[in-house]
Amino acid sequence: MLRRILAVVVGLIVGSICITIVEKIGHYLYPPPAEAATGDMEALKAYINDAPFMALFFIILAYAIAAVVSGFTASKISDNGKSTAAVICGIFFLLMTIYMMASLPTPIWFWILGILVWGLVFAGHKLALKTKKI
Repeated sequence: MLRRILAVVVGLIVGSICITIVEKIGHYLYPPPAEAATGDMEALKAYINDAPFMALFFIILAYAIAAVVSGFTASKISDNGKSTAAVICGIFFLLMTIYMMASLPTPIWFWILGILVWGLVFAGHKLALKTKKI
């Protein structure tokens, strides 16, 4: 039981690190205005409305990588052959994504991909099953 709880916690941490790294790369390539970077929600909302497609797509890319990595990590650590730990990570990230999308004026394509991408935790789980034990 403790191993499965640890698997979820580590999966969430690793997924969050993936999101942070990929979003930082996206912000390097498509820098937001200084006001949006300081946490001003109105400036961030204005930036989202005018942001280039690739600036927003980097966020989806971050979610996709995080989904696979967190699903892989959680499944590998839980080591029980079940997708439960990966699914819990995916549900947590999905809820956080929905909250973020509801808070900011994101386009419809972002909503669709932002929700669907978390299904990739199953790809991470399957990949964990196919690799050798740690």
